[in-house]
Order: sequence, then structure tokens, then C-alpha cells
Amino acid sequence: MTTPSSKAGTKGVPRADREQQVLAAATEEFGHHGYEATTVAAVAARVGVTKPLVHQYFGSKQDLYLACLEPVGDRLLGAIRAAMAEHETGAPPTPLRVLNALFTALNGQRETWFVLYDPSLPPGSNAAHRAAYYRDAIDDLAAIGTADLVHAAETRDPLDADALKHAWRGLCTALVRWWIKHPDQSPEAMSQRCTRLFEASHTILAAGDVGLQEDEAGLVDGDLGVSACRVPVVEIGQGPT
Repeated sequence: MTTPSSKAGTKGVPRADREQQVLAAATEEFGHHGYEATTVAAVAARVGVTKPLVHQYFGSKQDLYLACLEPVGDRLLGAIRAAMAEHETGAPPTPLRVLNALFTALNGQRETWFVLYDPSLPPGSNAAHRAAYYRDAIDDLAAIGTADLVHAAETRDPLDADALKHAWRGLCTALVRWWIKHPDQSPEAMSQRCTRLFEASHTILAAGDVGLQEDEAGLVDGDLGVSACRVPVVEIGQGPT
């Protein structure tokens, strides 16, 4: 009696190639629909194989998710670390380098961001714990970066860095969501867009600083009426995601 080779695939496709097809399909399913709504049957149907074959190759649905998650987590973590470690003369600021690294790492499989940031993972499961490991590692890098920014700005409130870290996480997610809805936008185009947005934000904030200085001067000069009218314009930093 002969036993099938571990390298054997289905319909003439080598097993290694078939496994990659299953992983690619499963990554898209998990990214688009989330863990809870994704089924092994749907993944199998996309590849054109049977559900038992997917189980044979990868085990349970959770095992299949982990097989999709780890390459995503490793790729994103590695990209962010490399961007933060870059110190070439004339290089963009760290936030822009990190965003460019994210867009480049996600290109071709943008939905993989939501494989990692999936709110439907079963609490306490191996899948949830492993995803949390990668998210925590990325948060740790974000904490280092935001702490450096706050330190450079010489702010004294110890919670500023934590607040900025949460804001940064939300910004990254919002930009990736926008990017997914605009598939014609390349990583390079997104990086250039972020540069323009950062520059626009800096211009707006700088204008606010000038207005505040004018208000203070107005108060010193006794021009209370003009100063009072300008205060609402200066306090402009309240808006949505």
C-alpha cells in the first residue's frame, strides 16, 4: 500500500502552491469579512478545493487564521521597525516614514490590516492572544515614537504621549480605510498625500499661533473688543476622524 506524498497537491497543483492559494484566499476573507463571519467552506470554494482538504492542510478555522495572521504581523512589524530605525540625512520625519512603510507593506493586500485589527476574534482564544501580541508590539513602537515627539516639543504632561499614541493609531486606521476605498491610489501617492496633509496641518496650527499672539497683544494694548472676537477663531482644534 502506498501513502500519498506530502508534496502532492490537488488537480496537478503542487501542495505548496495550493497552500499559498488557500492562504491568499483566507487572508482576503478574514480581511473583508472578519473572523466571525468567515467560513472554511467559503475559503475552499474560492480556491476550488474541498473544505476537508483545507482542514487537512491547516487544521481548524483558528489555525487557518493564525497561518494568515503571522505573515501579516511580521511584515507590518518589520516595516515599522525599519522605518523608525532610518536616520539618513534628508529623510522624511518619522511619522511620514512609518506611514510610507505601512502603505508599502500593505500594497497588494490592503485588507490584511483588518486581519490584524479584527474586533470579532473570540475573546481569550489563541487567535485573539496572537493578534494582541502583534498589536501590542506595534503600540510599543508607536509609544516610543510619540514619546520622542512630545519630548522634542518639551511638553510636561506625562499623559500627552499616551494621548498622542491613541490619536496616531486612529489616524493610521482612518488612512488605511480611506486607501482601501480608493484602490487607484498607490503607496507613493498616499505617502505624498500624507506629506501634503501634514504640511497643511502645520500651516493651520502655525496660523493659530500667530492669531493667539495677536490676541495676547490686543489684550496688552487694551483692545478687548477685537481680542474677544478673535478667540473663537483661534480655538479651532475640534473636529472628526
